[in-house]
Amino acid sequence: MATTQFSLEPVTPFRLDLTVWVLKRRPDYIVDQWDGETYQRTLLVDDLPLAIAVRQPSEARLEVTLSGSEAAVGRRDLAQPIIEHLLGTNVDLSGYYAFAEDDDMLRPLVRRFAGFKPPRYPTLFECLTNAIACQQVTLTFGLQVVSRLVESYGRPLETEGGVSRAFPAPAEIVEADPDHLREIGFSRQKARALIELAQGLESGVIDFSNLNQLDDEGAVRTLSALRGVGRWTAEYALLRGLGRLHIFPGDDVGARNTLRTWTGQEAKLDYDAVHATLADWEPYAGLLYFQMLLLGLEKKGRVSVE
Repeated sequence: MATTQFSLEPVTPFRLDLTVWVLKRRPDYIVDQWDGETYQRTLLVDDLPLAIAVRQPSEARLEVTLSGSEAAVGRRDLAQPIIEHLLGTNVDLSGYYAFAEDDDMLRPLVRRFAGFKPPRYPTLFECLTNAIACQQVTLTFGLQVVSRLVESYGRPLETEGGVSRAFPAPAEIVEADPDHLREIGFSRQKARALIELAQGLESGVIDFSNLNQLDDEGAVRTLSALRGVGRWTAEYALLRGLGRLHIFPGDDVGARNTLRTWTGQEAKLDYDAVHATLADWEPYAGLLYFQMLLLGLEKKGRVSVE
């Protein structure tokens, strides 16, 4: 197996641990691996599986190791932008920090999780697959289903630690057996939606290349035309796929319950109430969505701000 190493200099402050937990969300999610020091996952780069390992020896430096075939390792030019995109290393949150300093509610939250960066999925297919799997079920169960999908269809790569699998590309889901998808936890409707999404992307019938040129309403409308994609899934894709940091998916029950607790409201929040609550922080609503996730993870003892 070939390897190569290089360094990245993230926009500071940067904390790899908090950023990875926003990606990983649950301890048993197999795509994003974290042992307390090193972040690992296998990417598809130029259609080749490539293992990445990222460590943070200092606040201003990340050490990256690429492992795989000679051809895969030689595509650092493709791998590095994906890693930067995945970990949000180039996102400058100084405007958010400055804004928060003048807000009594926001200031302690932002200071608490200083250094987290908003991550993004490598592809919209991975983003939408995660969202579809997690619709109307617990996040824990949804991510277990996605993990089984990766184990069944992901491209394998032999590493020193064993076999690692990349997230499946659409081509690897096109011929998936709907009955097998149901066996691993997808409902009939979700299995159909996933296969149709993969087929559309592979055939070119579905094309996301112009999605970033649309405003929020147009992007939500375009995504909602896909089978199995509703408002929550579309908004989730705008935030976690397209990186629109003002988007808070207001139908996310877990996030809005944490928002309710954090703001000290007694009544349950519906979609409109979520956006009314966020009105004063609207330009940064998506960052609050991620920080609500971090509050939940901290409560469960999975992240530490010490």
